[in-house]
Amino acid sequence: MKITSLGYLRVESPDAKEWATFGPEVLGMAVSHDPLGRPDAVALTNDDRPGRLLVSEGERNRLLCIGWEVANAEQLEHATSQLHDAGVEVRRATDEERRGSQVRDLVSFIDPAGFTHEIFWGQLVHPGSFRPGRAMSGFLTHGQGLGHIVLVVPDLAESLEFFRRVLGFKVSDEIDMWGQRVVFFHVNPRHHTLALIGIPGMRGLHHLMLQVGELDDVGIAHDMCLDRGIPLAMTLGRHTNDRMFSFYVRSPSGFEIEYGWGADTVDEDEWVVTHMTSPSIWGHKPGGAPAPGCIEPVETWAAR
Repeated sequence: MKITSLGYLRVESPDAKEWATFGPEVLGMAVSHDPLGRPDAVALTNDDRPGRLLVSEGERNRLLCIGWEVANAEQLEHATSQLHDAGVEVRRATDEERRGSQVRDLVSFIDPAGFTHEIFWGQLVHPGSFRPGRAMSGFLTHGQGLGHIVLVVPDLAESLEFFRRVLGFKVSDEIDMWGQRVVFFHVNPRHHTLALIGIPGMRGLHHLMLQVGELDDVGIAHDMCLDRGIPLAMTLGRHTNDRMFSFYVRSPSGFEIEYGWGADTVDEDEWVVTHMTSPSIWGHKPGGAPAPGCIEPVETWAAR
């Protein structure tokens, strides 16, 4: 299976409408048209592909689904066959679901941790249409997708096996931090598109990373968060593994946004997997935000 990028993310939140200002005014994302016309949803994008991030109204903060891109219809069929061979139940999308995700076709399935995933091809593109919500240089997405996500899973070994053996993700490196093993995966030159943290009995979305085009974009967003009193989860810092210069802000939906610049990329022919014992070269100190609000006990998730 050859997944090429993180295509989109769907989340649910009681504070979904706050993204109509947080997304464009703070992050610089653009508000997108929702093809299904949902009045309680906010659709955002960071490039010429509308609806990269959709936040819909719901009782609690939770991750609804993760959209992974493949190159074409043949690759989607190949991925579907591999999922079937691995014993994974796969569901073909309805016409309304394809229209809502603005793709030509997709299939969905649930992973061992309970997350819903969609594999798709043919995502809608409006070339030259992206206009950031505030003055900034734009985002790094071309060939690398929306950004990266970090998931909390209840059984790290089980999830590692699934993403490596079934979905074909490749390990970039690992970090031992906070008494936990964190594993980072790539599917394209972005250092990592996915990272997994194992916490028994817990599951959820820790953060979404958005990479901007210039260092000053990070500083301006950081100042804006401070001026508006938006809680920071972690202060400015630079990571050890991907060398990203970033800070973490708590989003209206409980998960964090890592807002960063300057990450290293992976050269598949030369890359060597290593492990580290610290996530940051400097900085990334606790910023005073409350505990993450998009991570919860497995029992609570399953009861929905």
